[in-house]
Amino acid sequence: MPELPEVETVVRALRDPLTGRTIVSAAYDWPNCLVTPDGPLFTARIAGQPVRGVTRRGKYILIALDPDTLIIHLKMTGRLYVAPDSAADEADRWVHFTFQLDNAHQLRFSDARKFGRVYLVEDPAQVVGKLGPEPLDDAFPLAAFRARLAGRSGLLKPLLLNQAFIAGVGNIYADEALFTARLHPLRHADTLTDEEIARLYAAIRTALIAGIAREGASVNWYRKPDGTRGSAQTALNVYGRADQPCPRCGQPIERTLVGGRSTHYCPACQARR
Repeated sequence: MPELPEVETVVRALRDPLTGRTIVSAAYDWPNCLVTPDGPLFTARIAGQPVRGVTRRGKYILIALDPDTLIIHLKMTGRLYVAPDSAADEADRWVHFTFQLDNAHQLRFSDARKFGRVYLVEDPAQVVGKLGPEPLDDAFPLAAFRARLAGRSGLLKPLLLNQAFIAGVGNIYADEALFTARLHPLRHADTLTDEEIARLYAAIRTALIAGIAREGASVNWYRKPDGTRGSAQTALNVYGRADQPCPRCGQPIERTLVGGRSTHYCPACQARR
């Protein structure tokens, strides 16, 4: 599933072709992807709304219209791209939502597995209101991270994946952050020292910033809106590298399941204490 760096990359690529345009009409062929409102109301309500901007909240893409907000979650296999009306793309075979723009272009939502979700709401908080803070936001300093950890005793890996705790971190960047912080994914949050909390905070930000700089990790379905791959997967330390040598100490990277999620770590650098 695309995480914060992948979604941020998509948002940045969509801003220029979408901002200032008007959605003339919308069409879809998979109603289960549409969460709200009901189909006929959705197509009638979105028609004629101008695009004011494109932003991100956690793993959600927010397209600010007037007066509503179009929110899209890519889930596992979703891809958003803008193309001329007559242009064909290899991802078109999985397009289930098409938003016609006023300049003979379309915003297309391709989703092979059909797990993506689409919302049209008056208030974005209806969808993203329960998300935790943005880990790269200046309004989320180390002190705020410490405060959120206070009183928590759960395992570190599931905690980082909890979108109500912190928004946007997924499997890839949780593994990378824990490696950088030298913390075992099965450590309990209430066992962290002040110094370890500071390391983890910095490591989360480092992993996400590196992912954005490389325009996301194309380890599965993720592609940028222009169809090309991100390159973050070429610089991962542990994720997807089971049995390969640790880049820090040379020990083989191990893979296990934590909370049902594939988890990669170095047993030497991330010793469980």
